[in-house]
Amino acid sequence: MLKKMVGVALLLSVAATIFGQELNATVRINIQKLQTVDPKVFETLEQTLREFLNNQKWSDAYYEPNERINCNILLTIQEERSPTSFKADLAVQASRPVYNSSYETVILNHIDRDVTFVYEQFQPLFYSRNAYNDNLSAVLSFYSFLILGLDGDTFAPLGGEKYFQLTQEVLNTIPSGAASANPGWRALDGDRNRFWIIENMLSPRVRPFRQAMYDYHRQSLDWMASDTNKGRQAMVGALEKVADVNQAYPNSMVIQMFNNNKSQELIEIFKRGTLAEQDRVIQLMTRIDPANISKYRAIK
Repeated sequence: MLKKMVGVALLLSVAATIFGQELNATVRINIQKLQTVDPKVFETLEQTLREFLNNQKWSDAYYEPNERINCNILLTIQEERSPTSFKADLAVQASRPVYNSSYETVILNHIDRDVTFVYEQFQPLFYSRNAYNDNLSAVLSFYSFLILGLDGDTFAPLGGEKYFQLTQEVLNTIPSGAASANPGWRALDGDRNRFWIIENMLSPRVRPFRQAMYDYHRQSLDWMASDTNKGRQAMVGALEKVADVNQAYPNSMVIQMFNNNKSQELIEIFKRGTLAEQDRVIQLMTRIDPANISKYRAIK
């Protein structure tokens, strides 16, 4: 019997290693605007969110512990609609390591201002494929798959496709009544929400952008430590693709997200570029991010 128990324990240990979780998420809840609800409710929720994100197995991919994707989640409570009903902003940031360096590059830096949810203390969160449980679980599942998709695209051309399909699945499971009561899931809710994020990611017009994300990260940043000139040249090529997508799909949400993620990084990299590279990047960013062109002039 003892041998059998040891054997089972070893199998479980191996299974945990083989199917290691993908996310390494830190979670914080900002309750400065809270007025009536006991703050201990949100201490419990914070732990629940952390466990939901980090203990859930989001895919069948193999992840070593050091390969887990670092992400930061900040839930800021904006309204108490009742003792158990809330409106919040959700800030999501995720990063990816750059080869042969201690540097991590941001792949997602986004604030979702349409998060509404009902929560009672000690209420668990669940992800069920093709089933809707509650809005908060759905929103967090959506961004978990989105992070995996964005990360996958940086390591292989269109490498995040299966995760973006799962992101779309989450959106498709939202019942019409829940979508009406909880904004952010429908096109009619606005032009900068969850619906448009995944619409963009799966749009044929955006595929060159996704290829550009592979070029930007794998063919550019990952080369910087060994061949800085090659890395910068590849990055200019990636920006050319981003500019083309911006022209083909004006005002798309992925371009706005790219600007949020990468503007400061681009400035710092090309401060060390050639004069021709600096001129070209400023030209390209004038097309890609015209509202902030004054920032890019700091390259020179």
